[in-house]
Amino acid sequence: MNTKKIVTFLLWVMLPMIGVGIILHAIGGASIQTASDERAAMTSFLFTSGAMLIPLLAVVFTQLIFKEPVLKDMGISFKVNRWWWTGWLLIPVICFAVLGASLLMPGVHWDPNNEMVQHSMQQMPFNIGPWGLIAISMVSGLLTGATLNALFAFGEEIAWRGFLVKEFKGKPFLTVALIIGVIWGLWHAPIILNGHNYPEHPVAGVFMMVLMCVAMTPILLYFRQKSGSVIVPAIMHGTFNAVAGITAMFVTPLNDLLVGSAGLAGIVVLLIVDVCLYLYDRFVSRERLFSSTI
Repeated sequence: MNTKKIVTFLLWVMLPMIGVGIILHAIGGASIQTASDERAAMTSFLFTSGAMLIPLLAVVFTQLIFKEPVLKDMGISFKVNRWWWTGWLLIPVICFAVLGASLLMPGVHWDPNNEMVQHSMQQMPFNIGPWGLIAISMVSGLLTGATLNALFAFGEEIAWRGFLVKEFKGKPFLTVALIIGVIWGLWHAPIILNGHNYPEHPVAGVFMMVLMCVAMTPILLYFRQKSGSVIVPAIMHGTFNAVAGITAMFVTPLNDLLVGSAGLAGIVVLLIVDVCLYLYDRFVSRERLFSSTI
C-alpha cells in the first residue's frame, strides 16, 4: 500500500468538494428545501451532480502525479455476467424494503395523498394512481440508473471501488469495505452540511451519511469483486440514486433521519442485505470474499 499516493488522492478528492460546499453555502444550500429560489435549487442540483465527477478527476491527477497508467487495473470491464443483472435488480428490492422499514418507524404512516405524491401524479397525462406512480417511477429509475445515472456514478465508483480497491490490494475484504465506506461518507460532508439528503438535520446528517455509506459499501464491493467489473457498482449506485426518492415519497411525516434510503430505515435494510450476502458467501458461494483479502 502506497500511503503517500492515497494521501495525495484524498487531498485531490476532498479539497474540490470543500469548494463545492462553499459555493452551495453562498447560493443558499444543496437541496430544494434549503435553496433560496428555483434558480438556486437548479444550480444546487447541477453542482451536486457534477461533484460526482470529482473522484474520477482525483484518480486521473493522482495517477499522473505518480506517473502510472491512468485507469489500469481498476476493474473496467464490459464482460457481462449474471452479477450485472443481479446487482441491478437488487436495488428495487432494497428500495421496497426501505419503504416497508420506513413505515415501521414511530409515528410514520402510509400517505398517498400528500403534496409530493399529488404533484407528481398531476404531471402525468392520465390518472395512474399511487401504485401506478410507483411502477412508472421504478421502471424509469431502473432505465435511468443503468444509463445516464451510471455514467455519473462511474465518476465516483472508479475511485471508491476502483482506485482504492487497487491500492488496498492484499487487505481483508471487510477492512477495505469499512475504510472505503468511511471515506465515501465523509466525502459527502460539504454538501450534507448544506442540506443535501438531510435538509432538516445537516450536522447529524453527516454522521448518518457515513453510516449509510459504510452499510452500502460491502454490497457494492461484493458485486464489484464477483462481477469483475467496477461498472456493476456504478450501475447499482446510479439506480439507487434514481429510485431512492420512492422510499420516502409515500410516507408521512417525512423525517430525514428516520425514513427513506438515507435515513435509519435505509441503513437498517442495507445492514440486513450485508448479513444476507455474508450468509450466501459463507454457506453457498464457492469463493468466499468476506473472509478473504481483496
